[in-house]
Amino acid sequence: MNLKQNINYSIWCDFIERDFLENEFQTILNDGIIHGATSNPAIFENSITNSPAYKNDISAMQHLSQKEIYEALAIKDIKRAAEILLPLYEKDSNDGFISIEVDPTLCDDMMGTIEEGVRLFKTINMPNVMIKVPATDAGYGAMRELTHMGINVNATLIFSVAQAIECAKALDTGIKQSDKNPKAVISVFVSRFDRACDDICKAKGLETAKLGIVNATKCYHEVEKFNQPNIRTLFASTGVKGDDLPKSYYIDTLIYPNSINTAPLDTIKAFITNGTKVQTTLIKEEACDDYFQLLKDNGIDVEATSQKLLNDGLEAFKVSFAQMLTKLKN
Repeated sequence: MNLKQNINYSIWCDFIERDFLENEFQTILNDGIIHGATSNPAIFENSITNSPAYKNDISAMQHLSQKEIYEALAIKDIKRAAEILLPLYEKDSNDGFISIEVDPTLCDDMMGTIEEGVRLFKTINMPNVMIKVPATDAGYGAMRELTHMGINVNATLIFSVAQAIECAKALDTGIKQSDKNPKAVISVFVSRFDRACDDICKAKGLETAKLGIVNATKCYHEVEKFNQPNIRTLFASTGVKGDDLPKSYYIDTLIYPNSINTAPLDTIKAFITNGTKVQTTLIKEEACDDYFQLLKDNGIDVEATSQKLLNDGLEAFKVSFAQMLTKLKN
């Protein structure tokens, strides 16, 4: 089954590193394995501080501020990724995107997010770049305005159904107000829910490794209700920790029409080797609601968990960003 052609399903690679872009990335792209890529502050922190590919550039830019060095490095990588992905984007404008996230310290600053998003998009100057904006109250306004201006947006750090709905509202409004046909994805984080709740589910005799899938599916249903062809649900945080689950578990269980899965490279390789590669039976919305009620009856507060995961996610990106900046000055 050709999942891309049959149900508009795509896999994006959740990794960016300079040497990788010039080698393996192009191989798996040309082989039709992936159709786009994503990045985040944690990925850049790992790449920039651990790969020797950046050392010369960092040494040559010591006269700049830490954030200026970071942006120069990140923009160079994102632009190169966009160039490599451009033929795919020109063939199918639903794919071929690369994302870059705004400074995570701007998560509660709508105007700051808009200004940085516009500046990054104009500086990179490629049509297939998405500006990543976290799903906070300030972020919703920024998403709406950026898409209104014709800038593609990746709404990120979505853990709750309420967040998914607010993102869809903001993006749908902005897209309809724009005359430039921007595209957007709503990135629903999956595995972190299970890592947070599996122990308590197990203690109560409930199935493990299920909450993340059901929650993501409910979010997917809500996004699809908008019937907005320029918005797709993207399943993120789909790597598996430990050996209890197949490495491609969070890909195999979420192959839905009009959706994307962005996964780490080893997860993608596991999917290619051992994954199901067929459309997943969609969990009905009523079944999702029944499952949430079951959790509630067992004293598991999904809303409180999603809020904690959001707060933790925002903080983790801020920490990664700060750690990276400190390593950029000799």
